[in-house]
Amino acid sequence: RIEFSGREFALAMDPQQRLVLEVAWEALEDACQIPGRLAGTRTGVFVGLSSFDYYELLMADGRDFDAYLGTGNTNCVAANRLSYVLDLKGPSLAVDAACSSSLVAVHLACQSLWNGESDLCVAAGVHVMLSPRITMSFIKAGMMAADGRCKTFDARADGYVRSEGAGALILKPQSSALADGNRIYAVIRGSGTNHNGRSNGLTAPNPRAQESLLRQVWRQADVLPGQVQYVETHGTGTRANS
Repeated sequence: RIEFSGREFALAMDPQQRLVLEVAWEALEDACQIPGRLAGTRTGVFVGLSSFDYYELLMADGRDFDAYLGTGNTNCVAANRLSYVLDLKGPSLAVDAACSSSLVAVHLACQSLWNGESDLCVAAGVHVMLSPRITMSFIKAGMMAADGRCKTFDARADGYVRSEGAGALILKPQSSALADGNRIYAVIRGSGTNHNGRSNGLTAPNPRAQESLLRQVWRQADVLPGQVQYVETHGTGTRANS
C-alpha cells in the first residue's frame, strides 16, 4: 500500500495527477485487471496532458513550498506516479501534443505493444482548467466561439470551446485478450501521427498532410477507404483564410 502525506496530496500535487490515478484504477477494474498483480510487469503508462494551471496558481500564491512542489507539478510525473504506485516496469511518459495529446498517448501505447516493449498498457488523458489566462489569450487570437458553442462545419463557425475531462484505456494484444477471456470493446488495427508542416498559420490544418496520414494508416491496417463506416474528426470551426 502506498500512502501520500496530506501536504503532498492535497496542496502540492496538481489535481490532474490525482485524476489520472483515479481513472486508471477504474479502467483496470473494468478490464478485470487486479492492480496488485501488475507489480513488476511490463505494463506501460502513457498519459496525454498539456496544461499546468495549478502550478501557475501555486506560484501566484507566494508561499514557500517544500520538495513536493516539483514532483507534484511536473507533467511527466502524471504517468510516473501511476507506475510508481503500482510498481510497473514498462515505459512511463507524458505526451503533450496539444489537443491530440490523449490520442497520441494511445498511438504510442499501441506502438509499445506492437514492438513487444510492453505486455499491457494504460493510455490516459486529462485536462483541468484552473486559470483563465490561456483562454484569454485564445480569445484575443480569435480562436474562441463568441457564444460559447462549437459550430463545426457550419458557415456560422467562429471558434471553439475549451473543456475539461479525464479518461483511461487498458490496451493489450488481441491474442492476449482473447486468451485471458477479457471483455474487448474495440480493436485498434492501425494508428499514425504526423505534422501539418507549413500551412497558412501555426495552428491551421493542412488538408494534404492529413490526407497523407489517413492513407498511410489505412495501408498499415490493411483497410480500404471505402470500408470505413464512421469518421470522428477534430473540427474546431475556427476561421482560417486560405
